[in-house]
Amino acid sequence: NLPSDATPVLDVTGKELDSRLSYRIISTFWGALGGDVYLGKSPNSDAPCANGIFRYNSDVGPSGTPVRFIGSSSHFGQGIFENELLNIQFAISTSKLCVSYTIWKVGDYDASLGTMLLETGGTIGQADSSWFKIVKSSQLGYNLLYCPVTSTMICPFSSDDQFCSKVGVVHQNGKRRLALVKDNPLDISFNQVQ
Repeated sequence: NLPSDATPVLDVTGKELDSRLSYRIISTFWGALGGDVYLGKSPNSDAPCANGIFRYNSDVGPSGTPVRFIGSSSHFGQGIFENELLNIQFAISTSKLCVSYTIWKVGDYDASLGTMLLETGGTIGQADSSWFKIVKSSQLGYNLLYCPVTSTMICPFSSDDQFCSKVGVVHQNGKRRLALVKDNPLDISFNQVQ
C-alpha cells in the first residue's frame, strides 16, 4: 500500500514528478559546481552503445540527457515519491541493439577509482543492481541513493536507508562520472523536458 505520508518529488517549478514525462537531472549549484547529467561513452568500454552516466563540468553548455523515472508503485498512479524504489531510464530514441543501454544500474567495483560507477544496462523491475531512491537533500534539492535488493523489496517505501549508498561524482579521464560515494552526494533537481 502507498503510505499515507508519501511525499511526492517536485521539479524546479514545484510540480510533482510524473512517470509519463521526461526530465533533465540538473545540479542545484551554478557555474563550475553545476552541470546536467548525461549519457556518454565509458572510457575503455567495448560496449556497442554509450553506457556511462556523467555530469557536465559546468551549468553553461549542453543540456543533459532526458530521463524517465519508473516507480515501483506505478500501479498507484503516475507520481514519483521520496524514498520509493525506482528505475531510471534515459528517455532517448535508440536502435533495438541499444535499448538495454538506457536503464541505469551500478557497475562492478573499479579498483583504480576505489568505487562502483553508474552505467547503463540495467533491467526495469528486476531484482538486480538497478534500484534507486530519490531522497530530500540536507542542502537544496534531492539526492539519489542506490538501494541494492534487501528487505526494502518487501516494502518499497522503506525509509531505512542503512543498506543504501549515496550517488556522487568521481573524476574519470577528465570527466565527472556518477558513482557511489561515502561523502558529498550529488545535490540535484529535476527540470521537465518540454
